[in-house]
Amino acid sequence: MNANESQAAGRELLKVAMPKGRIYKVASQLFRDADVPIPSDFDDTRKLIIELPDAGMSFIMAKPVDVPTYVEYGVADIGIVGKDVLMEENKDVYELLDLGIAKCRMSVIGLPDWKPVIHPRVATKYPSVASQYFREQGQQVEVIKLNGSIELAPLIGLADRIVDMVETGQTLRENGLVEMETIFGITSRLIANRVSYRMKNEAIQSLCDKLQHAIAAKALV
Repeated sequence: MNANESQAAGRELLKVAMPKGRIYKVASQLFRDADVPIPSDFDDTRKLIIELPDAGMSFIMAKPVDVPTYVEYGVADIGIVGKDVLMEENKDVYELLDLGIAKCRMSVIGLPDWKPVIHPRVATKYPSVASQYFREQGQQVEVIKLNGSIELAPLIGLADRIVDMVETGQTLRENGLVEMETIFGITSRLIANRVSYRMKNEAIQSLCDKLQHAIAAKALV
């Protein structure tokens, strides 16, 4: 074991909750751009815990919706999560940095011939976000929680409208749906456990600085 490996082995790893799937691939590339040594063969691994001693990190591979829970309870020091999940889950964590990746938007969607009705039904994976939005608009709605194929709800008469994420809009167009209103834009954020942010501030702040530099450099390209 050389001096660098010995030093890495002797320090506590920063535990990072990383979302599995599409977001992981763009997030891991951003980390590489920030000089965090992540081997490329990890992009397709099925491991749930990936230790990166050279980077001083350990990745916990999680479902995106679970990332803020892991961070809030301290099993992960930091995590990467979409703004949509943060808004829906409302966990007690620090939001440190907008990473500017995985851009999309939260929208109200429906059929193009939709007409206002009394007490409409709205289907969504995001009941808290939808309820708050329509409450702020002064509209009374019945929110129906669904876990998949949200676009199906207005097509079969389950709901008058839906609230869901939109990236390219291709799925909406293929199913004859249209965006009616944009609620907010979505990007992935770096979040931290409140205790970890104090206890491991130097490591967390160093990573934030590297990521900010990488984000700024990418914006100039």
